[in-house]
This record gives sequence, structure tokens and C-alpha cells, in this order.
Amino acid sequence: MKKQEREHVTKHLFITGGVVSSLGKGITAASVALLLRQRGYRVCIQKLDPYVNVDPGTMSPYEHGEVFVTDDGAETDLDLGHYERFADVCCTRNSNYTTGRIYQTVIERERRGDYLGKTVQVIPHITDEIKTAIRSLDGPEVDIAITEIGGTVGDIESLPFLEAIRQYRQEIGTHNGLFIHLTLVPFIKAAQEMKTKPSQQSVGILREIGIIPDILVCRCERPMEEEHLRKLALFCNVRRELVIQEVDVAHTIYEVPLELARQELDTYILEMLDLHVRDLRLDEWCAFVERTIAPKTRTCEIAVVGKYISLKDAYKSIYEALAHGAAANDVQMTIRQVEATEIEAKGAAALLQGVHGVLVPGGFGDRGIEGKIQAISYAREQGIPFLGICLGMQCAVIEFARGVAGIADANSQEFAPTTPSQVIHLMEEQKKVRALGGTMRLGAWPCDLHDGTQAAAAYAALHISERHRHRYEFNNDYRARFEAAGMVIAGTSPDGQLVEVIELKKHPWFVACQFHPEFKSRPLKAHPLFKGFVHAAAARADSPSKA
Repeated sequence: MKKQEREHVTKHLFITGGVVSSLGKGITAASVALLLRQRGYRVCIQKLDPYVNVDPGTMSPYEHGEVFVTDDGAETDLDLGHYERFADVCCTRNSNYTTGRIYQTVIERERRGDYLGKTVQVIPHITDEIKTAIRSLDGPEVDIAITEIGGTVGDIESLPFLEAIRQYRQEIGTHNGLFIHLTLVPFIKAAQEMKTKPSQQSVGILREIGIIPDILVCRCERPMEEEHLRKLALFCNVRRELVIQEVDVAHTIYEVPLELARQELDTYILEMLDLHVRDLRLDEWCAFVERTIAPKTRTCEIAVVGKYISLKDAYKSIYEALAHGAAANDVQMTIRQVEATEIEAKGAAALLQGVHGVLVPGGFGDRGIEGKIQAISYAREQGIPFLGICLGMQCAVIEFARGVAGIADANSQEFAPTTPSQVIHLMEEQKKVRALGGTMRLGAWPCDLHDGTQAAAAYAALHISERHRHRYEFNNDYRARFEAAGMVIAGTSPDGQLVEVIELKKHPWFVACQFHPEFKSRPLKAHPLFKGFVHAAAARADSPSKA
């Protein structure tokens, strides 16, 4: 008689953070996911955010940073970008839940009468809905689900999420779920000492809630002494070997998984979850990190001209995709961050002189638009490689209309609703939309590239799929006029109606796209457009007459 196969059970990791915010829970969660994936396990990952917004889609970049878009059209937290880049997984709308989304679902059920007249309360109704969100990751195709809890332990808004994961772990059992707590061990310069007390207090707050961490990951500026590790183990009730150091890395965040692997964090996780410790395959990742940090003979400088330059997280995926493109080309790349409003005040030549590539990313609103257009004009006229993304493509269309096609009053309906020359206008399906959240053209859409174009050469394909986030589009009334003036329509929707990619004739490398290619770039698989763009910028840097 054959031995009955054990029923598949999805194991769960819960990652919390303490002491201060911005410790890097997202990087830690993504690094753990990478290590488990490279041991042959199927991993799914999500972020539970305690803010009341339904999603970050209507939030200013200054409030939240970048909005990361998934294939299925969810507007999500930027940590999902880390998850996808590190672990090479494809996140979905089940990968990000907020307090607002949880409460919205519960209230909708209450209005329908689903609770049969009962009083709706945080416990059990809100916590049950949070557990349903966690359970959405379960399935025969997922071996390990990782859930990151946003915010900091001790925050009022995080309490329902912490209570939910306490209950969930109790329901599934200790061998099917683990608590990992990320905390800060600060170095006090005046005393020349590292202090473990904040971490002890953070764990104390968790214990009051009923959560005892299984693993403690300690962020620190410098390595801890053995006495610190033993002290934390003793007072936090964690085995000494499960006190893991996460020391600030020297060069790139992509070193973090290697540091965690060196301390065998993934091995301990698998053993505690009663899973087989398979071989760890990190050769490709190590080679990528080595290429990233090794000295290069080739260099180039790329200007990113944006509206939110003062906040680095606003363009997180852009910067990472550029880094992937640089590594793929074995180029030492530097980024010149340029505020579009500064170009309006000082001129493009003053701020872009000497760069080898110009990238204009997405955004909303009319602030800084003329600065972006001036930057694009400078790149076009000087023959500097250019990549425009979403709003960057729309600005490139406006610049071409004014500077080449002779339409002096060309503009976008978004910025100038009364202009007679709306070369960019509102999409037809958007004209009846009134609500802002989740109503744009979102998620993955197919695109057909035209043979012989720079885009087709970069992708080495004619049929692609890319992620979108926009309301406005290229106005086809101007299409024939632009093509006659030298614009190349390099990519369209399969029905040919929506212009997705434009290029310019007689330019070394000028590509602008309506979609967001940065969301699909990976460390080991640089996005084709970023790889091609950096290659063109490096070629310009190599040319003595143009560098």
C-alpha cells in the first residue's frame, strides 16, 4: 500500500518592525524571499499597510513615494517593487492590503446585511478580514507566504494587524508560522556604545500583545559584539543563533541577501518550519553584485529630470532599473538628479551640460512641465540619448509638436484644457470618470512593436506586455502630421489605436513610451529599454567628440 501523500500546507512568515520606521522591512522581506526561492521553494509575498487610504493611488509622492503597479492593475506600496526585483515574483492585488481596504470591505458587508444584525467590531470582524487577506496567499502553488506588517510596533493603527497575525499563528501552529522582528540597535557616538535597550522594549511591546518573536533581525551601523547578541537573546527570549545582524551594506542593497545567507537565516527558517534545507543557488546573484560594485573602465552620466527629485523614493523603480541596465552593460553609471522647475529657472544647458543620457519619468500636474519639455528639446537637439516614460512620452510629443511640427500652442489637455492644439488628450473611456482612486488605465496591456524600430531591436520581439498608469493619451488627429515631420510610431495597442511608443528619425537613441517599463526590470534581467538606453548613453560617453 502506497504511503499517503501529506496534504500541502502553505507556511507563513510574519515580519514586523520596531523602534523606528524606515528600517528596511521591505528589503529584509524581499531578501528572505530571494533566499527561499533560491532554495527551490515557491514563495508569495504581501504587505499589510496600516494607513486608512484604500491604496496609495491618490497619495502624493511626497507622502508615500512611488506607487508601484502590478500586472493585474493594483496601485500598491513601493515595497512590492523590492519583492518583485529581489525574488523575481509577480505580485498581485492580494499582495497589498491597507486599513482602508480592509474597513471598506467590512463596511460593504455590513451594508448588505451579511453580519445578520450583529454589532461590527474590530475583533472579530476587522481581524477576521485581515486573516482572510493573509489567507488569500494560500494555495497548492505556494510553499511559503511572507507577510510584512507596515508601520512600527507600538503604533495604534498597527494593532489590528498584529492581533490578526497573533491569531493566525495560533490557528496554523508553530511549525507552520514564524514571527520575525526587525529592530534597531543604535550606536551612540558620544558614549561610543551600542544600545540594545530600544530593541528589548520593542520586543516587550510585542510580548504584551501576545507575540514572541522567533527570530530577531537587528539593523545596525556596525557589527555587534558577542555580548550584545547574547544580551538580546537573553532579554528577548530568542535563541542566540536566531539573533541576526543586518549591518549597513557598503555598496548596494543587493548585498543584503548575501549577508543574511552568510548567517544562515534561511536555513533556520526552513528548519523551524519543518521544511527540507535544499541547496542554495546564489551564483548568478553573486555575479550580479560583483558586476555592480566592481570598478569599471567605462562610465556614463544620466540625468533624471523629474518633479519630485528631492524625494528619492518617488523614482525608486527608475533608479533601480537604471542600475540593472548599467550592470548589464558593465558600465559605471552616475545619476544627475535634476528638478524640472530648476530647468525652468536656469535653462536646460546650464543643468544638463555634459550628461550622456536624459530620462524624463512619469508624474501628474502642470508643475515643472515646461522644464521637462526644455530638457527633452535639449536632448533632441544635441543628439543625447533620451528615454521618456508615461508623462515623459507626453512631454516629448508636446516638444516635438512645438519644435519640429510647427504647432506653437501644442499642449496637453491635462495642463491646458482650453488650448486648441491638444496633442495629448483625455482617453475616451476616462471622460465619464469622476472618482480618482483606481480609475486610470492600469495594469498590463499588450503592445505591438513595429519592425525596424529601436524599441523592437531592444526587446528583440514584436509583441510585448507592459504596465500602465495614465488617463491621457496621444491624440491620433496629429498622427499623420507628426509622422510626416519625422516621428516614428514604434509601438501601438494591438488594434492600432493607442500610440504606446514613439521614436525620432536621425537621432542616436530617442525612445518614449506610454507605459512604465521600470516596474518589470530585474537585477538579473535588466529591462530591454533601460539596457538599450544605458548602452546608448555609454556609447556617447565613449565618443570623444560627444562626451
